[in-house]
Amino acid sequence: MNNTRNYLCLILIWSLAPIFWQAYTSFCTPEALIYPLKNISNRWTLENYTLLLSSNPSFLRYLLNSTIVGISTTFLTLLLAIPAAYSISKIKPIIAGWVRLFLLSAALFPYVLLFLSLLEIARALNIGNNLFALSIPYSALNMPLALLLLSSSFKDLPIDLEEAARLEGLNLWQRLRWILIPLIAPATASTSILIFIFSWNEYPIALTWISKTELLTLPVAISRIAGSSVYSVPYGAYAAATVLGSIPLLLIVIIFQKQIVSGLTKGAVKG
Repeated sequence: MNNTRNYLCLILIWSLAPIFWQAYTSFCTPEALIYPLKNISNRWTLENYTLLLSSNPSFLRYLLNSTIVGISTTFLTLLLAIPAAYSISKIKPIIAGWVRLFLLSAALFPYVLLFLSLLEIARALNIGNNLFALSIPYSALNMPLALLLLSSSFKDLPIDLEEAARLEGLNLWQRLRWILIPLIAPATASTSILIFIFSWNEYPIALTWISKTELLTLPVAISRIAGSSVYSVPYGAYAAATVLGSIPLLLIVIIFQKQIVSGLTKGAVKG
């Protein structure tokens, strides 16, 4: 029992240490960052936040841009993935196994290798500088993982439940809307969070598809924060930006924590 508690404490420290360090850095003066163990009278400051918002007046706009991209990507992915996942759950087990293996391979594929191809597609279709256009490649990249999670949830539902709904005269879309989709709400919530986080943090595609300053997403905007000279790195401003940028994600996780935990643990215990 003690060993388990110690392991949990180590995992907790390992997971939370970067978050606490970023929060600590965002409130530190440059002198406190250079000499973290030295007794400094002016260790704490809000200057990093004030400088960030004053030198980057469009920072809140970048937060809104990332939110728009995340919501549109999540909606588009779920709109396509839910019917497809239901279809996968109904095919023969042997074929479904091969399909899931293919989806797992696609989910693990490094999407950076598709970077140049996606850029050429954006140029050919002239869909650059469009926040909603980013949801197209983002949805495609998140589709394998969404199909894996949702198809497993559909497969775990009792067959008798759908048979009873069919006998009541409900067609396929009515069964999905009123019975099946509400039953997989925890899995849908956890999948939505994963999709939103990916869209929020994605950098290479957003960097090349968006060139207008007012349309930048948060990761690209943070990378453009400059110091007072080419030789200075604004660690405090970077930390303040990451802290502010993490607040929406933290709020989403807190609000939907029950659904997320239920979705991630579904199927872990049967009986």
